[in-house]
Amino acid sequence: MAKKPDYFDEMYGRGSTPRAPFEDYAKWFDGENNARLLEKSAEAEALFRLIGVTFNVYGDPDAAERLIPFDLVPRIIAAREWAKVSKGIEQRVRALNAFLHDIYHRQEIVRAGRLPAEMLARNDAFLPEMIGVTPPGDIYTHIVGTDLVRTDDNEFYVLEDNARTPSGVSYMLENRETMLHMFPELFSKIKVQPVSQYPQSLRRSLMACAPNACSGRPTLAVLTPGIHNSAYYEHAFLADQMSAELVEGHDLRVVDGRVAMRTTRGYKPIDVLYRRVDDDFLDPLTFNPDSMLGVPGIMDVYRAGGITIANAPGTGIADDKAIYSYMPDIVEFYTGEKAILNNVPTHRCSDPEALKYVLDNLADLVVKEVHGSGGYGMLVGPAASKKEIAAFRIKLEANPGNYIAQPTLALSTVPILTDAGLAPRHVDLRPFVLVSPQGIEITPGGLTRVALSEGSLVVNSSQGGGTKDTWVLEE
Repeated sequence: MAKKPDYFDEMYGRGSTPRAPFEDYAKWFDGENNARLLEKSAEAEALFRLIGVTFNVYGDPDAAERLIPFDLVPRIIAAREWAKVSKGIEQRVRALNAFLHDIYHRQEIVRAGRLPAEMLARNDAFLPEMIGVTPPGDIYTHIVGTDLVRTDDNEFYVLEDNARTPSGVSYMLENRETMLHMFPELFSKIKVQPVSQYPQSLRRSLMACAPNACSGRPTLAVLTPGIHNSAYYEHAFLADQMSAELVEGHDLRVVDGRVAMRTTRGYKPIDVLYRRVDDDFLDPLTFNPDSMLGVPGIMDVYRAGGITIANAPGTGIADDKAIYSYMPDIVEFYTGEKAILNNVPTHRCSDPEALKYVLDNLADLVVKEVHGSGGYGMLVGPAASKKEIAAFRIKLEANPGNYIAQPTLALSTVPILTDAGLAPRHVDLRPFVLVSPQGIEITPGGLTRVALSEGSLVVNSSQGGGTKDTWVLEE
């Protein structure tokens, strides 16, 4: 008898027959010719290249722009599974928004002893400039990307929160558009919840957060660092889809107490700025004085209620992986409920006992920088060499407070298309959440990222990962 895999495969479970969400797709796939599907895969790559669906890799002069590999086999999630996931995400996002308001006002969670004061005092992502500031509509996290991993039939974990400038939604939209273009017959056989409404939902959600200074219909703009940014394609794509202005810092200035953009008819005030520029570069008068990407004086206008910045400055502290380790307490403190979605167990290396445990077990753990992203600056112990572990040990001992560690989870797999047919690869999921005074809206599905190398747990595009279309089935 064949040994069962030590991971949960979302198409086949722990057996060899398709799970219910994949049944109709598996029947279709069995009737297809693998050579034809490989041709379709090449067609998709050519289409992405034609459209310009690329990203930049920092520090790699030989690969200024890359295509994110796209796999044709969709990830399929049943409606009942999605109902639990979306309910858990909504609970978490509500708690995050309440947490951000609290830490920049009365800090009740610190007073109650549920969060150590040093988690804020020693945190570079905590902005003293935001103390006492309440954003329009009391919304801090307008757009959130919550990274999830799955380990079994009904077990989802939150891997991390992205509340600063979450990216990837354009790939979610282009993946779906590509699948609809290449396999229209599939969507007539299988009823999948749509995602195409996201840009208009984003526009509507952002405009609902207009500041009191806005008179009439809000003017919306997307602030990009420019064409050399890794996510510039997405910035331009979303601005176009939302019918918003795409601007850079040099296009903006403060005029009569408002942030205004240059037009052929002079400067026009902006009401809502969807910024894709990090806090440190947002205002050279307040933060990094060398920044050429932001707008001098924008923070003064913001604090005076003259503009909405999405996401609000200072939300990056919600991305902090040390803060993440307190999320079960944060959810319970602000909602009065136990967290629906669990955290991955996390060791804070700033704690001496936790540090000792991590150092003794580096070969079995995943260690991450508390402010890290994109798969950089991390150690995947089971996949690392003795030399890599020894080098990482030195960094960890030198600055333990900069790291957290987690067990290596048996991440679920979804098959990818290969020359030999289907082969399992590990995946994660980033659903996208919109928050406004009108409520919380979660797009059904999100961006599935897939590790294309056999056995790899690193799904980030910057580390060689690819993407899949994510299907949430209709009821």
